[in-house]
Amino acid sequence: MIKIIVDFCQNHRGDPVILQEMIHQAKENGAAYGKIQTIFSGDLTFRQEFEERRVVNGKVVSIKRPYKQEYKRLKKLELSYEQQAYFVSECNKWGLKPLTTCFTRGSVHNIANLGMDTIKVASYDCGSLPLIKDLAERFKCLIISTGATFDNEIEKTASYLNHIKKDYAFLHCVTIYPTPLKSIHLNRINFLKKFVSKVGLSEHTLAAKDGVKASLAAIYYGVDYIERHFTILKPEETKDGPVSITPTQLKEVVGFSRLNKDDQKVYINENVPEYLIILGSEKRSLTDEEKLNRSYYRGRFSTRKGGTVIYNWEDVTI
Repeated sequence: MIKIIVDFCQNHRGDPVILQEMIHQAKENGAAYGKIQTIFSGDLTFRQEFEERRVVNGKVVSIKRPYKQEYKRLKKLELSYEQQAYFVSECNKWGLKPLTTCFTRGSVHNIANLGMDTIKVASYDCGSLPLIKDLAERFKCLIISTGATFDNEIEKTASYLNHIKKDYAFLHCVTIYPTPLKSIHLNRINFLKKFVSKVGLSEHTLAAKDGVKASLAAIYYGVDYIERHFTILKPEETKDGPVSITPTQLKEVVGFSRLNKDDQKVYINENVPEYLIILGSEKRSLTDEEKLNRSYYRGRFSTRKGGTVIYNWEDVTI
């Protein structure tokens, strides 16, 4: 059975009351996993190159994400470990499997103590083997997004996890926010299947325009996981709101996943005319926009040890 992961991200706005209602709505509408993100403003890394947008010879080489502004924004949205423990207990109470994304090696120990057996790895850390190794030691299963990751990084991570016989899944992802349907390239999943049998799609299409078409296409295509941002607020009320699905849209995805293949085909033919466009190519290079996002988000957070900044891909002792 396909497992639907709803990512609460920061759509809870740091409010435990909103988070509790998100858990209830996710379970009521059929999600298998409820996911938060273990993000702390104190782990944000200052990097001078992102204080201003930089253009060289007419080409953008760096996006603008000022440290102070981002720190202030994240500070209001973070969940303490105590609040994360509440999230886990509330999910368990309602029969929703709890999940979080780990963004720093320094947080692995504390997350492991929250009582989850599965951990999510963000796209930008698919190639961060030291982090992957830390997580593999503490969690039963890893669910790893592969957006903005080069093929050789995916291969190395798969090689390690297969060598230690670890239970894991790869999720195809395109790190363009929002992602146009023509940029989904669902056929990319065939590349991921060369390494692991469990695969899925983590997608960020514009909910108001494209609804859940990409998710339905992926289910019909044959995946094990669907991950989507989820909100119970108005789209304009949170940063990730525009790429987040509502409880009603979640119910549509879950309902479609329970149809037999023949009925799914009929539904796709009638409601997803862009299906062939969504399929795209199995082999593709990262776009300039994806490379810009990779440059910023890979290293956005780090672990501090004795005044030293340690990135997730650095093979040093934490």
